[in-house]
Amino acid sequence: MTIFDNMVPALAGALAARGYETLTPVQTAVLAPETEGGDLLVSAQTGSGKTVAFGIAIAPTLLDGRERFDRGSAPSALIIAPTRELAIQVRREFEWLFAGTGARLASCVGGMDMRKERRALDEGADIIVGTPGRLRDHITRGSLDISGLRAVVLDEADEMLDLGFREDLEFILAAAPAERRTLMFSATVPPQIAQLAKRFQRDAHRITAAGQSRQHDDIEYRLLLVAPSDRENAIINSLLYFDAQSTMVFCATREAVKHLASRLANRGFAVVALSGELSQAERNNALQAMRDGRARVCVATDVAARGIDLPNLDLVIHADLPTNPDTLLHRSGRTGRAGRKGVCALIVPFHRRGSAARLLKLAKLEAAAQPAPGPTEIDARNRERMLAELENIEAAAEDEAAIVVEVLAAHSPETLALAWLRQQQASRPPAEELSDRAAPAFDAAKAERPDNRFTDGAWFSVSVGRKQRAEPRWLLPLLCKAGHVTKHEIGSIRIFDTESHFEVVANRADDYARTVEQNGTGEKGVDIRRLEGGPASEAPRGPKKPHRKGQFDPSDKRPFKKKSFEKAPFAKGDKPSFGKDKPKGEKVYKPKKKFHKSGE
Repeated sequence: MTIFDNMVPALAGALAARGYETLTPVQTAVLAPETEGGDLLVSAQTGSGKTVAFGIAIAPTLLDGRERFDRGSAPSALIIAPTRELAIQVRREFEWLFAGTGARLASCVGGMDMRKERRALDEGADIIVGTPGRLRDHITRGSLDISGLRAVVLDEADEMLDLGFREDLEFILAAAPAERRTLMFSATVPPQIAQLAKRFQRDAHRITAAGQSRQHDDIEYRLLLVAPSDRENAIINSLLYFDAQSTMVFCATREAVKHLASRLANRGFAVVALSGELSQAERNNALQAMRDGRARVCVATDVAARGIDLPNLDLVIHADLPTNPDTLLHRSGRTGRAGRKGVCALIVPFHRRGSAARLLKLAKLEAAAQPAPGPTEIDARNRERMLAELENIEAAAEDEAAIVVEVLAAHSPETLALAWLRQQQASRPPAEELSDRAAPAFDAAKAERPDNRFTDGAWFSVSVGRKQRAEPRWLLPLLCKAGHVTKHEIGSIRIFDTESHFEVVANRADDYARTVEQNGTGEKGVDIRRLEGGPASEAPRGPKKPHRKGQFDPSDKRPFKKKSFEKAPFAKGDKPSFGKDKPKGEKVYKPKKKFHKSGE
C-alpha cells in the first residue's frame, strides 16, 4: 500500500515527480473511502497542505474515470479564494498538479484586466480560480457559465466571511448546479461557517486534520522583552541575529508599515512593504522581489498579508502585538509550513509582557522569554556563521586556481584573512545599542500576593490634571514609557486640577528620575519632576464658574419672574407695524426672509 492509493494516476505522478514521499494528515483524510463523491467540511490550519488536499479530492469527480479533460467543455470546477494572492497561488499549485490531465486553468481576480480574463474564459477553461467579487461580476455579465460545474471549493472560508464576501458567496453557490460537490476548507468552523455549510452542503463529511490540538509544532516562539524606546532597535537586532533567508514583519497600521520599512531601508536591509494603499501592480512587484531573493524582509499589515505564501519564510516578527489569538496564529502561520521549521519573535515592551503572556495562553502556545539580542550576541552569531561558511567552501575551479596562487604569492594569509573579515562585516548592517536594564520575569502568582513594594516609594509630579482631562488609564502608559518601567512599578496616582502625583517603587526611583531628566517624557508640554516629601493630600479646586445667563441657581433666593406675552389680534387686511410704534405687550410679526434658488 502506497501513499498514492485512491488517487488519480496523473496526480499521483505529479506528486511523485515533485518529491512527495508522505502526505499530510489533511491530504490523507480527504482520500478516505467514506469521503468519495460527497461534500466535505474540513478544518485545517494554514500551511497544512490544503491546496493539494482539495486538488486530489475533486480530481476523481472532475475526470469521472477519464485520464484527460475533454476539449470544448464548460468549466467543471470552481475554486474560490479570499484574496488575489491566494487565488494566484492556488492556480500556480494546480498548474503542476493537473499538468498530466491536460486541464486548462483560468483565474478571475480583482485588480486584473477583466477583458483578458473574458478572452481566457471564451477560449475554454476546465478549472476556474478566483475571488468572490470578480467571479460574481463574470457570472452576472454572462462571461462565465457555471451550469456545468461538478465541484465548488471554498478555500479559507472563514476569511472570506471576515472580509465581507458572504453575499457574493451565497450568490455563486445559489447559481451553481444543485448536484455539485461542495468542499469548504477553513482554519476554524465558527457558527456562520456552520450555517453556510448547512444551507449549501448535503450531508457534508466533517474532517478535522489530526494534530490540531498542538498548533504550529514546527514554529519556535521567542518573547523578546525590550524597553519601549528600544522597540525599533530590537527589530533591527532580531533581523541581524536570526539572519533568515526571508522574513515577514507585521505592524498594526499602514503608517507603521511605511515608517518601519523606511527605517530598515535606511539601515541597509533589502526590504519591501505591503499595505492596503498599494496598487495591485506594486503588490505583485513586492511579492516577486521576495520570491526571487531581491528582497529579504517584507513589512506588512495583517489584512495585506492575507493569503500570502512566501517560499523559504524562516522568520516572522510581530513588531506590534496581535489583538487576539486568531491573529497571532494567522500571522505566525506564514512560517513553519509543510514540515519546514520557522521562528516567530514577538517584540514585547516591558510593560506589556503580561498581555503577551495572556495572548500566548489563549492561543495555547509556549514561548521562551528573553532580552532582545544586543551587539555582543549578534557579533558572536556572525562569527559562527562566517566560520561555518569557510568550512563549506568547495575546491577551487580550474580558472580560479591560478588567481588563488597569484594572490597568495602577493599577500600574506593574515592580510587576506583581514580583507575577508572586513568585507564580511561591511556586508552586514551594524547592530543597535539597547537599554542595559533587563526586565524582571513575569510571575502571574506574584500578582495575586499582597504588594508591599510601595511602603517607601518615591513620589513624582506630572504636569497634567483634571483640566487636561487626565485619567489613570492613559496616564499609566505615558508614565511607564517615560521612565522605562512597568505598570507594576507604578503605585498610586492622584489627579488634581493642574497636575497629578504618582508613586514609583523605591528601588527604581533614582533610575526613573535619571531617565526622565535625560530623555524627557516624549510628549509635548508634559513634564515630570520629583517631589520632595510626600504627595499633596488634595490640591484646592479653583473657583466655581458663574452660572450662565438664564441658568437656574439654587442658591439664588430672589423670586422668579415669569415673562408673559399678550397676542395683539389683527383684523383682516391690517398690516403689522414690524416694530414701529409697537404697543406694550403686543407681539411683533416679522415676515420671513425669502431666498432665491440662486442663493441671493
